[in-house]
Amino acid sequence: MKKIITGLVLTLLLNVSTAQQKISWSFTAKKAANNSYELHMTATPPLGWHIYSQTTPDGGPIPTEFKFTSNALVTLPAGKPAEAGKMIKYFDKNFKVDVKYFEGKVDFVKKVTVKGKIKTNISGTVESMICNDRTCMPPTTENFNIALN
Repeated sequence: MKKIITGLVLTLLLNVSTAQQKISWSFTAKKAANNSYELHMTATPPLGWHIYSQTTPDGGPIPTEFKFTSNALVTLPAGKPAEAGKMIKYFDKNFKVDVKYFEGKVDFVKKVTVKGKIKTNISGTVESMICNDRTCMPPTTENFNIALN
């Protein structure tokens, strides 16, 4: 009985210690030529945790996914944002797929064009998950709204 109680307490402590792990996001726009902007959606996972690439294949962990809200004033080219960070690729024997993730900070960059010289915003959501070498946190969805001035 004592072993069972000790096991339950240790499990509870592990869950409490990992329950507060989440990605820190920042969302900014950098003015480029003419009426174009680079959207920078930067993820910083906690130390020892990693975030998955948008190109992690089906059957593996949840890939990072951006969804942009339609804005008639903004031209959003097709395709996923570019990824800039320290990417790690390996075959995960648990998922049985080649996994791609980023250690440390990763910058997701999407180029957009505004129709005319106006101020507007672009908004959307990002779904992502983080893992360490022992466990994964459930996927989370973060809303964002980026000013284009």
